Amino acid sequence: MATIKQVSELAGVSLATVSRVINNTGQVKPHTKERVEKAMKDLDYRPNYIAQSLASNKSNTIGYVVPELHGAFFGAMISPAEKILRNASKHVIISAGHSREEDEMSAIESLRDRRCDALILHLEAVSDDYLVKLAKEKVMFIVVNRYIPEIAEHCISIDNIKGAEIATSALTDLGHKYIAYISGPKEKDDAVDRLEGHKNALEKAGIPFDTSLIFPGNFQAHSGYEQTLKILSDKPEVTAIVCANDEMAYGALGAIREKGLSIPEDVSVIGFDDVEFSQFTYPRLTTMHYAKHTLGEQAARWVLANVYNQEINYNTDRIVPHLVTRDSISEPHA
Repeated sequence: MATIKQVSELAGVSLATVSRVINNTGQVKPHTKERVEKAMKDLDYRPNYIAQSLASNKSNTIGYVVPELHGAFFGAMISPAEKILRNASKHVIISAGHSREEDEMSAIESLRDRRCDALILHLEAVSDDYLVKLAKEKVMFIVVNRYIPEIAEHCISIDNIKGAEIATSALTDLGHKYIAYISGPKEKDDAVDRLEGHKNALEKAGIPFDTSLIFPGNFQAHSGYEQTLKILSDKPEVTAIVCANDEMAYGALGAIREKGLSIPEDVSVIGFDDVEFSQFTYPRLTTMHYAKHTLGEQAARWVLANVYNQEINYNTDRIVPHLVTRDSISEPHA
């Protein structure tokens, strides 16, 4: 088996230069890097990452916990983070927490047992206290899509309250007064915050909050479809529906069309997240946009800066979504 010393001799460079090429650290001139990579290929050299880990006390591995492995939303966050870390010669292990406290804690502990240098955490069930405790234990982690004031420096999040307020205000500004709301699961922080933002917008518009116009969903399309059928049956006075995410809005669009109604002439619909498919629905969905890839990118940059001491900028400021107006909302028709 070839050694790093043999690579350095064949490439005509120092051991330190070979190490920088392998670990993608420091400045190496392009032609020198090409010589080292050619020497590695010619000798069939494979870095001994276990030995490197023991020597440096770093595994060059990052654990990433997400609620689920399906859906465009999670892919839009994971992919850019993985790309940035891969380009920095770091390996990402992805685990699903399934929005259950026991599973999320198990995923975190499993990744810690595998000596991950840092964790990127998208969690929906574990408590804030648990994460504050992790921070006090000096565990290196960054939380995405969640804000915890006590450990704000460990959080990259969206201002869901303000985003939902903007969404509902877009409808009240058009003159809608009978607005139904399809919420996300009450145990999820972003769902709770988005409902609060909806209430804030109604209050600012002078519209009394009516609990009978709140319909519980689960962030999946079928719940948007089922709850919209209930809205159309039980609340015929409703002229607009706010959905706490785009997937439920897709279901709402289908239910409205199924009942022979027009969008937005009979019922306006607005979503939240602006996932890629929202620009291709019929009609095209009006929704709240924020750069989902930014959450993953900034999390990866935080890891590189804080764990590997790389000179790289990152931003943990809360992201405020903005309205993307398409074809699914209009003034209420008499």
